[in-house]
Amino acid sequence: MRYMLFALCILVAGCDTVRSTKDRLFGGDKTPVEAEEAVVEEVAAEEPIEPEPVATTAVGWVGAKTTIAGLGDPTTPGRWLETSLVDVEVTGRVVVPKTGSQAYITLVPAPGPESGGSRLSLDAMRALLLPFDELVELEVYSN
Repeated sequence: MRYMLFALCILVAGCDTVRSTKDRLFGGDKTPVEAEEAVVEEVAAEEPIEPEPVATTAVGWVGAKTTIAGLGDPTTPGRWLETSLVDVEVTGRVVVPKTGSQAYITLVPAPGPESGGSRLSLDAMRALLLPFDELVELEVYSN
């Protein structure tokens, strides 16, 4: 049994997969100093990545905005509120004034006037402890 284990170790050590992994980890036939220099040269050769420009205007608003919401598409996963109160997707806090329950959800832009209705995901309705078959009044906070 001991000889079989020894032979298995020798066979695995000669395998191309093991050797290629060892080469990637330890830099192949290079000495440790040469391997470190090669890594430093690779990092120095990369071009710096410029961050995307950030919008100069604030996405959110101060205070609460009120909307009436019903159940949205139940096949779309996640915790979201599709509303015309926002122009870009942002995380916000939604409060049900009647019960006081609240949840942090993603506010997704929807076409239409700001006074239009909103649609809540199934997961958001569960988080807010709302019935699925009713329209509810919500207070929406942008941040």
